[in-house]
Amino acid sequence: MPCIAGFTSLKKASALIRILIADDHDAVRRGVRSVLLSREDIEICAEAANGRDAIDEALQCKPDVIILDLTMPVMGGFAAAIELRQLLPETPILFYSMHQGEHLVKEAKRIGVQGFVSKSNISDTLLQAIDVLLSNQTFFPDSL
Repeated sequence: MPCIAGFTSLKKASALIRILIADDHDAVRRGVRSVLLSREDIEICAEAANGRDAIDEALQCKPDVIILDLTMPVMGGFAAAIELRQLLPETPILFYSMHQGEHLVKEAKRIGVQGFVSKSNISDTLLQAIDVLLSNQTFFPDSL
């Protein structure tokens, strides 16, 4: 769709993927933000340092995808995901963590989380996981 006299295409503006990032470490959130913003079709609508704030921010900004760390103060990723699943049932949730294991993936699936990526290879898998979740599929790599 062509732009007219400096106006941005409405189609392009509405096509932005809105993402919420929740992690208690600011440096990690900056790294995730950097990976995400390497694509022009993604915007960060909110960030949170714990699960409780992630829920509040998600209700405010209505993201297209929620990225949750598992281990956070106040409320961890699992508890936040359970509540978010009730409040925003259509919004995909992606766990990312330095912790790995089949038991974590099984529990994530059980509570309705759509994906899980390891922090150790987030630069290789994060964008792929988001695309998969937005196509109404799940993303649980075998390598976890």
